[in-house]
Amino acid sequence: MTNLARRAALASVTAAILLGSLKAYAAWRTGSVAVLASLADSVLDLVASLVTLGGVHWAAQPADEGHRFGHGKAEALAALFQVVVITISALAILVRAIQSFTHAGPPAAPEAGIAVSLVAMAVTLLLTAYQQRVIAATGSIAIGTDRLHYQSDLFLNGAVIVALALDAYLGLRGTDAVFGVGIALWLLLGAWRASEAAIDQLMDKEWPEAKRRAFVEVAARHPELKSLHDLRTRTSGARDFVQFHVTMDAMMTVQAAHDVTERLEAALGAEFPGTEILIHIDPEGQIDDPGNRLTEADLLKELK
Repeated sequence: MTNLARRAALASVTAAILLGSLKAYAAWRTGSVAVLASLADSVLDLVASLVTLGGVHWAAQPADEGHRFGHGKAEALAALFQVVVITISALAILVRAIQSFTHAGPPAAPEAGIAVSLVAMAVTLLLTAYQQRVIAATGSIAIGTDRLHYQSDLFLNGAVIVALALDAYLGLRGTDAVFGVGIALWLLLGAWRASEAAIDQLMDKEWPEAKRRAFVEVAARHPELKSLHDLRTRTSGARDFVQFHVTMDAMMTVQAAHDVTERLEAALGAEFPGTEILIHIDPEGQIDDPGNRLTEADLLKELK
């Protein structure tokens, strides 16, 4: 992680602390379930920023004797930890909101909740604008994900303002609880989506088909390759891993075959930077695993 990305992560942590403090005050003054839900989201922002920062730092550590493929999956483990925290918090908010239906009353001092939510929206807009500049300069995936989370906070704070206004000024009792339920369900949906992405990495899910096809298209530019098969792809943290077999002329010398694979690796590395590539060479006519459709398919022919 670059120094610029670290500063952006620190700005995210600082913003989460500031917003959490303001919302804690607003929740105490108003007793609003929607404000309480927004406070929980800010606390989760802080936890997410800290855990993600730690996970990214660990994932960036170089490979060692015990972890020859690196530590990239630390990011997925950090994400699963966040999912657990988010789920517990969302369920607690949901229970509190449902309970409030039985004794719905106007929130106290709604002006405090509205003012804090407006300040929160202003701080969030400044933070996301700064994060966007950092992303443009560094391409940081971690900061990009963090920015998406803070962008969603804009909608949450807007929902709090609407809930307080409808409940306190228009007399629509129960609106605050309804918005609390909505925010809790939104948090649960976010936890589900985050868990899918984390589990995909831990289970070594293949790249999207479009990315796999683009990879094969680069390899197809090398006429020495008779076929390309048994392509296996996965992502660990911010690093991609690829391995595949290529078939070449059985009479080609080891040196010539080596030179071809060196050129192939250079071309693939230029198109897919940061990817660790492992190539196995087969002499033309050899079948390594007969009957296995996953290894026998010639991906070069499928492009034609």
